[in-house]
Amino acid sequence: MKRCRSLPPALALIIASVAAHAAASAGEPVPMPRPTLPGEAPSDRTPPPAGPADAGQPAPQPPDKPVRPGELDPERFGGKPVDAAFGAYQRGLYVTAYNLALDRARRGDPNAQTLVAEILSRGLGVPLNNVEAAKWYALAAEQGVPEAQFQYALMLLDGAYVRRDRNGAYALLEAAAEAGNVLAQFNFAQLIVQREPSEAGMGKALAYYERAANAGLADAQYAMSQMIANGAGGKQRDEAVARGWLQRAAMQGFDTAELDLGTWLVEGRGGPKDPKAGFNWLRRAAMSGNVAAQNRVAKLYMQGIGTDPDASMAAAWYIIARRAGLTDPEMDDLLNGLTPEEMKVAIETANRIR
Repeated sequence: MKRCRSLPPALALIIASVAAHAAASAGEPVPMPRPTLPGEAPSDRTPPPAGPADAGQPAPQPPDKPVRPGELDPERFGGKPVDAAFGAYQRGLYVTAYNLALDRARRGDPNAQTLVAEILSRGLGVPLNNVEAAKWYALAAEQGVPEAQFQYALMLLDGAYVRRDRNGAYALLEAAAEAGNVLAQFNFAQLIVQREPSEAGMGKALAYYERAANAGLADAQYAMSQMIANGAGGKQRDEAVARGWLQRAAMQGFDTAELDLGTWLVEGRGGPKDPKAGFNWLRRAAMSGNVAAQNRVAKLYMQGIGTDPDASMAAAWYIIARRAGLTDPEMDDLLNGLTPEEMKVAIETANRIR
């Protein structure tokens, strides 16, 4: 699954989606959470920058040595690795890639411009420079590179390195989404929900969520589960279908989906009850650090649902959740009933788990 450092958490998205749906029903506006899509008033569009001149631009860097490339996808830059610059990037030779791409970028090659922007924005072998990266992303975006359109749109929304322009970001995200950029589809759907908190807006957003979900993006799959579970966006409420989307997202390790799927399986929501499977999904989310799942696992141990009852394990998991700031009066009562020796064992168990 491709992810981007700018991608907002799906949980905030779903809060926004459900809140907007509720607002539409009640006829009242509801403030929308904005993890990476700020809700400030739009500003005038920053004029597209001219091609960066040599003066004041980063100079070509000394040759680099091979480094571990990690997850590299040349399609992010609008073209295949058919030249030396993209080939060097694929091999992790970032300085070489930068030096080779910079000349082509200055001559107007949009794919090279996107590659230069990517290297600068991530500080790969060169000093991190988001201001300069924004200029190159803007140039490539004007020439229709979907990845550049997506990245520059996020910069316009954030306003940290370019003048904030919500309307310009909307247009760029829409263009990138229509071109098939999955992350743009998800982010564009979020922006629609914020701009149009109505049933019609939800329906428009849902179309983009669905495209991203079908492409395999776990965040979008979770969004689909919540919208269908709530009958939002013109979709018929269908918890069985919603549970299917939850499972697809959970299978990719999306902890919020693991949390919900585990709860649904324990409760028999959207299909047959399966407490054991539900416990396993909740424990998986708890192990990944999901605090709500940690507390629910504690309760399942206390009640003996989906697992053998174990007061010591129940206390240990609740201690872990409490350390993260969660409080639950019912579980506090459990801790208060422990002997000093039992509390010591619970704390030691919690320390081993997390």
